[in-house]
Amino acid sequence: MPSSSVPLKILDIAQKLSFYGLFIIFVAALVGNTLNIFVFTKVKLFKGNRCTYYLTVESVIGIYVFIQTCILQIFQLMYQTDPANISPFFCKIKTTLNQSLRLLIDFIVCFEALDQYLSTNPRLYFRQMSTLKLARYSIIVASILCIMQTIPYIIFYNVVSPFGCIIINEGLKYYYSFVYYIFLNGFLPISISTVFSLLAYRNVRHIIRRQIPIQRRKLDQQLTAMIFVRVIMFVAILLPYTFYRIYAVKNIAYPVGSLQYATVQLITTIVALIMICNNALNFYIFAATSSRFRHQVKHLFMKVWWPSLRQWFNSTENRVHALNIIPNERSTGLES
Repeated sequence: MPSSSVPLKILDIAQKLSFYGLFIIFVAALVGNTLNIFVFTKVKLFKGNRCTYYLTVESVIGIYVFIQTCILQIFQLMYQTDPANISPFFCKIKTTLNQSLRLLIDFIVCFEALDQYLSTNPRLYFRQMSTLKLARYSIIVASILCIMQTIPYIIFYNVVSPFGCIIINEGLKYYYSFVYYIFLNGFLPISISTVFSLLAYRNVRHIIRRQIPIQRRKLDQQLTAMIFVRVIMFVAILLPYTFYRIYAVKNIAYPVGSLQYATVQLITTIVALIMICNNALNFYIFAATSSRFRHQVKHLFMKVWWPSLRQWFNSTENRVHALNIIPNERSTGLES
């Protein structure tokens, strides 16, 4: 096999892996995040809860991220090129949206863990701090900060032949490698979410001593356990991705078509598919680890979705039956 064909083979493998892997994850994410939104907004027990508000917002962002990713993937398959590597506009927009939304999800995971720590705290003062109003303001402020943080990307990301969409400023490259990925999108959210989820887990173990309604106690225990496994998945995915991105940013300048470039693209595809699972698996880990959550989903399906579907099917059959009767009546009238 000629050496020049090896990079093409590797790039072909990376492209197919990206397409099929992304398609499977997209379907799982679309179904899972949609079910999360329905469960957290329709189940009466979850309405008005701060933690489920964060989880709902996270699910909405997850759906948007996957739709955007799939649109870009379809474009790449149609034209055999990444639009970010040929258009400075797409290069800047893609990088800006990806970085801001990824950082916003990091914020939200930290907010979820912090909220559970506050809502399960034995001190009344801390429990009173956990309000839906605070949750909404937190999302707004975090969104503004994430957008402001990406302003340098709009300025210093550009298409440079033959490398594609890369950072053209050494100062931003340093920030990207050693501040953004190590702290803002790495050890900082990992540390915050881990610490507060552990503290919340400790609080909920002693929650039985507090004089609170049993329904509220079970809800706090359920949400704390759900956020705890969410943080475990978050850390398990984000930690290795952080180390990989530190390496990738420092070693990304390979000419397009070279063996090194193809190898980096394959590794990047695998790591990106693992990373994007961070926005796709919430519903499934909740269903796998919480029997109470499974019961709530089943109850919602049997009591709300299934009757609505059955009513819709019945109404459709009635309309079809009525349309069949009218021609028969007309034909009978003509014969008489």
